[in-house]
Amino acid sequence: VEQLRRRGFEGRIQLVGEEAPRPYERPPLSKKFLRGQMDEEKLYFRPLDFYAEREIELVLGARATGLDADARSVTLEDGRALAYDQLVIATGAHVRRLPVPGAELEGVHYVRSLDDSRGLAAELSAGRRAVVIGAGVIGAEVAAACREEGVEVVMLEAAELPLLRAFGPEIGKLYDAIHRDHGVDLRCGVKATALLGSRRVEAVETSDGARVDCDFVVIGVGVEPCVEWLEGSGVALDRGVLVDDRCRTNVPGVFAAGDATRWWSEPHGRHMSVESVDNAQTMASHIAENAVGADSVYAPVPFFWSDQYDLKLQIVGHVGAYDQVVIRGSLEDRKLTAFHLEGGKLRFAVGVNRLNEMGVSRKLISSGATVDPAKLADEDVKGKALLPD
Repeated sequence: VEQLRRRGFEGRIQLVGEEAPRPYERPPLSKKFLRGQMDEEKLYFRPLDFYAEREIELVLGARATGLDADARSVTLEDGRALAYDQLVIATGAHVRRLPVPGAELEGVHYVRSLDDSRGLAAELSAGRRAVVIGAGVIGAEVAAACREEGVEVVMLEAAELPLLRAFGPEIGKLYDAIHRDHGVDLRCGVKATALLGSRRVEAVETSDGARVDCDFVVIGVGVEPCVEWLEGSGVALDRGVLVDDRCRTNVPGVFAAGDATRWWSEPHGRHMSVESVDNAQTMASHIAENAVGADSVYAPVPFFWSDQYDLKLQIVGHVGAYDQVVIRGSLEDRKLTAFHLEGGKLRFAVGVNRLNEMGVSRKLISSGATVDPAKLADEDVKGKALLPD
């Protein structure tokens, strides 16, 4: 909505959200806000008067339940119907629930919303015991936050390494060591099979037959796109809303952005998805351009980050196939960039406390140029010198 106004759109804008608070940032919910290091007011993207001054109508605490594409109307849970000329679907994703006995006990937490983070923050105090189920980005960030608050942590991960899907095995091995060094009891190749307790969770039963006593549980086993309300609407769905490289759905006048979508990538020849703030914001900007008459192609080089302990982890590109890894920096010092190459071309790069290489990595990926592994590894070759002649 901000970009629409910046680009001169003068029509009526309604911004509908299921949650009662005005739009806010989610990344701090598993980090600074969770630990009480960030005031709630700083979470919000804009003050209330920002929307009023731009004549943007906030329709909050209102969940969309249906779309009538022929009538160009969205139905809300309270029965209201909102007419539109153009619609942007940005419903995001919801947490994947853990399908085991006891998952509904008190003291079992997920982290997606402001209310989720508030509830979990109340559990964090030194000496308490947490079981974190899932060592993906959210689970790993929560485990780090818990340890920094003095909470004893057992983290369960079904895969052989933490952060494997998001960042690959090299970084997974590094963060395996990092979490263990910070006192996390990390158990890989282990699943939770049941949560035990009469009213409140008291223990977790695991696939290797162990019982892990705890005071609370945090579950981070992924997300699923919020698209159930679109079933039967005519909007093409396949693990999300399918859009073309202009962020348009198959239904005239309907765009979609963010975690709820899978966009067509011409270079990759398939629909793709990236669950990140950068992806959501960049898609939104392209939609605003196209909604006012431009023809803006969405062809991103994704960017994502994670803060754990005193380390900033960043990635550019799509994690996928590679046949060579070039390390610049030091695994031992935990300050490095891991360049992942396939056929001599950079596919994705992961940096740990190395901000400088991310921008040039993005350019290398976007160019599709063949790179020189020796230059990538050489600390003395910096910035633009890494780019091909």
